[in-house]
Amino acid sequence: MSTKRKRKRNGGGLGLQVVTLCISTSLVLILLGLVVFTGLTARNLSAYVKENLTVTVMFGDNVSNREAAILCNKMRKKHYVTALDYISREQALKEQSKALGTDPSEFLGMNPFVPSAELHLKADCANADSMAWITKDLRKYKQVEEVSYQKDLMDSVNNNLQKVTLVMLVLAALLTFISFSLINNMVRLGVYARRISINTMKLVGASWSFIRWPFIKVAIIEGLIASFVADAVLAGIGYALYDFEPDITEVVTWEVAAITGASVMLFGIMISTVCVFLSVNRYLRMPTRKLYRA
Repeated sequence: MSTKRKRKRNGGGLGLQVVTLCISTSLVLILLGLVVFTGLTARNLSAYVKENLTVTVMFGDNVSNREAAILCNKMRKKHYVTALDYISREQALKEQSKALGTDPSEFLGMNPFVPSAELHLKADCANADSMAWITKDLRKYKQVEEVSYQKDLMDSVNNNLQKVTLVMLVLAALLTFISFSLINNMVRLGVYARRISINTMKLVGASWSFIRWPFIKVAIIEGLIASFVADAVLAGIGYALYDFEPDITEVVTWEVAAITGASVMLFGIMISTVCVFLSVNRYLRMPTRKLYRA
């Protein structure tokens, strides 16, 4: 009767330990998932902002709308251009008249505006080095009078991205170290409770791989459970963001969601397995005389 109670008590303690380990691992994975999610989202946000920065190409005063339109078709074929909006003289006059509340041509006796084009570049080209040769390339056309872009904003976006990337890397490294330490301590407690069984199997001639496999199998299952819980929480956070701002899908893409979910699952399985492997090996190497003092 006492043996049954002891087994029941040990089984309950082991079950509680497994639940505690899964919860602890899930919390750590949620934090790591948020770091991955934030880093990928920040990268996409930076690319989105860069691709929406405009490079304005002003044509000469003597360039007709037809010549400007032909030149715009050539610019659209440039490998660094993602989109191009052509603004004719008449369209520019109409937009400025609406903005100013009066028609400048009425008191000037002429349309003072020239044709222009607004170029949207690929995100990789929206930096100071690329803009130098892009500006030079556009000015090769004799019809182009001026090329201008928001240099300060472009530099600010690039600098902020570098800072965010550095912070994310530091956070990821710190959380990885902390999570490994916490989970490793929890795993060691579980293995410690079964150290006598490990030693007994070793004494009867069982191979180390045979002894390790049941522990590793349980660790994989625990890592999967913790990963699913963490992914479910992160999915809920993503849905809440979408519900708050539907346009967030411009930066929070399916690719971001897939990479975040896969990273959480991979890390959950990996860290649990590595911790169990190290803990079991510790007791496999330990001499029997030291086992009861460990």
